[in-house]
Amino acid sequence: MKLLTNADLARLLDKDIFHKISSAADSLGLECYVVGGYVRDLFLERPSNDIDVVVVGSGIQIADALRKELGRKAKITVFRNFGTAQVKYKGLEVEFVGARKESYSHDSRKPIVENGTLEDDQNRRDFTINALAVCLNSERFGELVDPFYGIEDLEDGIIRTPLDPDITFSDDPLRMLRCIRFATQLNFMIEDETFEALERNAERIRIISGERIEEELNKIMMTKTPSKGFVDLHRCGLLQIILPELTALDIVETRNGRAHKNNFYHTLEVLDNVCRTSDSLWLRWAALMHDIGKTRSKRWDNAIGWTFHNHNYIGAKMVPDIFRRLKLPMDSKMKYVQKLVDLHMRPIAIADDEVTDSAVRRLLNDAGDDIDDLMLLCEADITSKNQVRKQRFLENFRIVRSKLHDLKEKDYKRLLQPCIDGNEIMEMFHLKPSREVGTLKQTLKDAVLDNKVPNEREPLMALLLEKAKAMGINQ
Repeated sequence: MKLLTNADLARLLDKDIFHKISSAADSLGLECYVVGGYVRDLFLERPSNDIDVVVVGSGIQIADALRKELGRKAKITVFRNFGTAQVKYKGLEVEFVGARKESYSHDSRKPIVENGTLEDDQNRRDFTINALAVCLNSERFGELVDPFYGIEDLEDGIIRTPLDPDITFSDDPLRMLRCIRFATQLNFMIEDETFEALERNAERIRIISGERIEEELNKIMMTKTPSKGFVDLHRCGLLQIILPELTALDIVETRNGRAHKNNFYHTLEVLDNVCRTSDSLWLRWAALMHDIGKTRSKRWDNAIGWTFHNHNYIGAKMVPDIFRRLKLPMDSKMKYVQKLVDLHMRPIAIADDEVTDSAVRRLLNDAGDDIDDLMLLCEADITSKNQVRKQRFLENFRIVRSKLHDLKEKDYKRLLQPCIDGNEIMEMFHLKPSREVGTLKQTLKDAVLDNKVPNEREPLMALLLEKAKAMGINQ
């Protein structure tokens, strides 16, 4: 973190937009401060184009005056019911709000708002590192106002609430998720008293809408090391409420001296592994859910120990309900996650045996355009501490990738689809859509995928006629 004096802040704010805000505020005789995340990120040297400005008075007045100073290129949106206004200008978004104080009722996170002072406004902020304010008025331009020692918390890497954390979290329970999200994004620690308040107030998260929870979870998922956030969510009790299917994996059972691994921490390791190779939010969700079915599929077998047969299939069936509850999109993104959860054992099974052309062709047929993401997930899933076994898997994965590459180079979609389709089969044998048609189609499909016959009309027709005759179907 960079230590900044008031002079440094004035220099960093020496930009046209801030001088014009200053001029507008001075002309109206109003106190004006840039606050929150923009100030925090100045110290952390993180780029930001979103600027929050608090006005002791009418934020809308200053926003309107600023728009006039900036000219036609500036666009203003006014939200009179909330007393806020937004000005967009050359890629910047400046949000203006009047300083306010808030009070809450127990059954809602929507506050009762009154006009207030800068002190009132800083008191209502969620965390000390977000309560920093820098004056924009010309006489005090660049002066830092930091009543809660947020700078020290930035230096120490601490997330802490300005006031009583129990009140902060009870008033607006979404702040609990924001607390963990900021700690994960910034790689900060949550101060002990603040964390204990998370534990005490976890049940309050139930009044928060799924959409707001989804937004914060996605931000945690997109961090460099999301496992940190999910461990904190688990430790404080929030994860049990939000995603109990995941916390159910945090168990290790031992029978006859044989224990299975902790699938919760394994899942988080896989998630972090995926994050090193991909920025895809939905591949990360697939990683988080890839073993979600293990709790329901776990069985003890006296001969081989603990088993999790069909956990991929069971997990895939669980995905839609989880997405629906978390208000995640029920569209192609959900289908993508479901498919990867369902297929994630296939490359591992191939890599655990001789890598045959037939197995690779079937894998590519089933995974389609998502094959590369599936391979990333499966490679991330190899977390064995046995380095010899791990290297054998990774070497076999290299062979699988090579075979996949060769197939894709040959236009696999055309190569793997029999050149005789269902419509032709129905016409040839005077059949309507039926089980018989499906069986004949599958016979051709299997033959092509297993490379038993070339995907050419003559050999496929001979196979089709032979199968039809065996089924008692005549032309």
